Amino acid sequence: MAQITAAMVKDLREKTGVGMMDCKTALNETEGNIESAIDWLRKKGLSKAAKKADRVAAEGLVAIAVRNGKGVVVEVNSETDFVARNDDFQKLVRNIATVAAEQGSDVEHVKAAAYPGGGKVAEAISNAIATIGENMTLRRAASVAVQQGVIGQYMHNAVSEGLGKIGVIVGLESSGGTEALTALGRQIAMHIAAASPLALDHASIDPAVIEREKNVLAEKNAGKPAHVLEKIVDSGLKTFFKEVSLLDQAYIHDTGKSVTQALKEAEKTVGAPIALTGFARFALGEGVEKEATDFAAEVASMV
Repeated sequence: MAQITAAMVKDLREKTGVGMMDCKTALNETEGNIESAIDWLRKKGLSKAAKKADRVAAEGLVAIAVRNGKGVVVEVNSETDFVARNDDFQKLVRNIATVAAEQGSDVEHVKAAAYPGGGKVAEAISNAIATIGENMTLRRAASVAVQQGVIGQYMHNAVSEGLGKIGVIVGLESSGGTEALTALGRQIAMHIAAASPLALDHASIDPAVIEREKNVLAEKNAGKPAHVLEKIVDSGLKTFFKEVSLLDQAYIHDTGKSVTQALKEAEKTVGAPIALTGFARFALGEGVEKEATDFAAEVASMV
């Protein structure tokens, strides 16, 4: 039997909004596995926990760079938020994004690439660590490209041009007017930042994610006749797809339309068909486990 700590119960409660005793029961039932405990609570109808990966705060910056029909978004992490405000760190992150726009989204390839001003990107990061005095890492990168059209972009909580906390790029393939396409691309990118889709369409969703959702729906409605249960699961999956598939989501700028419908209507303004080729959304620190610290206790111990 896994040892269930108060910290684990508190973590689960913050993620689900469920009472402490139910959280403790869920953890006991699942041997302390947080993800399984979330599913257990959802199956019992006690939680509306997010259907996505845990998002734990971490520091640093997300950066966007767009060059010649290709966009890239990168995340560079640091230990504290103070570093994110440092001009030298911001310059480092911006330069890394510029390199990635030319080299691609493979992190190791980017690290080995030439850094503006001399040396390699990995060396520039090491030099910044030595200069600023805090650990840093290029955590991830993603890219989107179009043959003809634009890369829409949006940075939420921007601290500087192209730098912030949530970065989105989206590819719009079209021969239409560049100005109208650019404006539309920003609107779609803003939608992605707010709605956080899992995939472009439901066919692109990881089968494991779909299977997990089916299991939750089935177990939550266990005991109902088979033909009724089948309809409930099918209906639940349709709702799930509308929530997490970009093209099926309700468009945040006009919730009476789906994103697909909004794109179709925009073709009249753009003057040509529009195909959404892909997107990338990075929220700073998502999925990163960060040790919780008591700042007051740290200061007290230093005194």
